[in-house]
Amino acid sequence: MNRLFVAYKPKGVSSNYFLRTIKRRYGVKKAGFSGTLDPFASGVLIVAFGQFTKLFRFIKKAPKRYRATLWIGAYSPTLDTEKIEEVKTLAPFSLDSLNIISKSFLGGIEYLPPKYSAKRVDGKRAYDLAREGEEFELRSIKSTIYDFKILHYMHPFITFEVSISEGGYIRSIGELFARKLGFSGLLSSLERLSEGDFVFKDEETLDPLNFLPIEDNIYRGDLSDIELGRKLQKESFENQKNGIYKFIDKGYLAIIKIGGDGVEYLLNKVKLC
Repeated sequence: MNRLFVAYKPKGVSSNYFLRTIKRRYGVKKAGFSGTLDPFASGVLIVAFGQFTKLFRFIKKAPKRYRATLWIGAYSPTLDTEKIEEVKTLAPFSLDSLNIISKSFLGGIEYLPPKYSAKRVDGKRAYDLAREGEEFELRSIKSTIYDFKILHYMHPFITFEVSISEGGYIRSIGELFARKLGFSGLLSSLERLSEGDFVFKDEETLDPLNFLPIEDNIYRGDLSDIELGRKLQKESFENQKNGIYKFIDKGYLAIIKIGGDGVEYLLNKVKLC
């Protein structure tokens, strides 16, 4: 069964555990998800069954939108509520100063991901090294923040929404916000609201073609070439410019790349219905 849909992961379970519950519920063997959510976080998780798992690398999943609550004055090495070590009592801040800081985040930003994250360091997950007490350094990453809005401020908690490029870490963004105020901070809640145009709608089945930002092309040669996976010639395509293209025949999807070395299959014979 090939299927694409959006599930809603609850707080307190890993994305892998949640996927196992989905597989049991639908009675499927092959399934996958895109965009891991930490156990601490809840929200949108893109799920695919069967051959549609091959589409994750092509579908548009950004920008991602999150809603989070930042606890100013609290400290945890995990940047969430898992290992709180200190809580300071602070005087309230003016809403104007908070809005000024939120605007300073717009655009490109460089920062360190959390040490308690799935980033790999010498082949091991950072969170495994952190829990083992190992000393290590993570490389800084770059993200683009498209929107940052403060929704509510009830001291010492600030609830905000942020729209960010793929691969961003909202726990680190929250810590940076607190640091600009001169204090430590952690997230007391985190919810992913959307990934690109993917939003949660009761796990309704989605048409993957609506989420593939790839130009169509037409193959003028023998269509059995594609069905049998034969080598394709650039001259047999209507559009011969270098680029990535998709085309559909008899309900099957193929994605190819035209370049200086000819035509390369990126994906072939994925059944759409």
